[in-house]
Amino acid sequence: MPSITNLRREFSENGFCMTEELLSAAEVAAYLETYDKFLDGTISCGAKRSDLGAGEARKGTVENITQIMWPSALLPVLRAAPFHQRALRLVRDLLGEDMDLDFDMLINKAPHSDTPTPWHQDCAYWIDLPDKRAASIWMALDEATLDNGCMWYAPGSHLQPVRPHRSAGKGGGALSCDGDESEAVAVPLKPGSAAIHGGGTLHYSRGNKTAGHRRAFILNFRPAAMIRLEREQGMDHGLTDNTRKVRSAAAK
Repeated sequence: MPSITNLRREFSENGFCMTEELLSAAEVAAYLETYDKFLDGTISCGAKRSDLGAGEARKGTVENITQIMWPSALLPVLRAAPFHQRALRLVRDLLGEDMDLDFDMLINKAPHSDTPTPWHQDCAYWIDLPDKRAASIWMALDEATLDNGCMWYAPGSHLQPVRPHRSAGKGGGALSCDGDESEAVAVPLKPGSAAIHGGGTLHYSRGNKTAGHRRAFILNFRPAAMIRLEREQGMDHGLTDNTRKVRSAAAK
């Protein structure tokens, strides 16, 4: 794992950084077993499950891009599991001891779905808060590659004004803005490795053209005081039935 000093520098300068082997191979296997119980319906998700690629041509009932909000609310034991615990420690080292979990989600790109996640900045989905510190830890549970939809980030985009966002037009609630791979870098990841990006960092991912899944587990953090302020304003990223009042978490 890179030193925390290097991670702070990269996060500050580029708006993102990467850490390897946050989970061991055995831990990844255990998370995949649980993850697939969410995907196959063994763990019921109700309204917390949606298709971020809604509107794209797709046969059958499997989503193009499955988003499941708040897996730790659906299965509380996850909060005490290694990923949540190590990620919290990492983010507090990176951005301060007052950082806490804001929300979590699962995002899976189904085999051969070939549905890109549009360019966006997470903060475009959120209410405006006085303390802008935020970090999203994007954990790869499958190898994330160019062909199955690894993340792309635009270095330094978090230092620029937030770009105008619009509906992605797929019927799934996603937002999009102008962006291009020519201004970004791809971040392939091995299973158990993670990318960390800020709320203002421009990013996207290609569609999955492969025969395998691209399963990711994402944790989002911000200062505890800002989480309290969010909740006071009715924003809990879909934990309760507030989706009509505010948008849910940004698509990855």
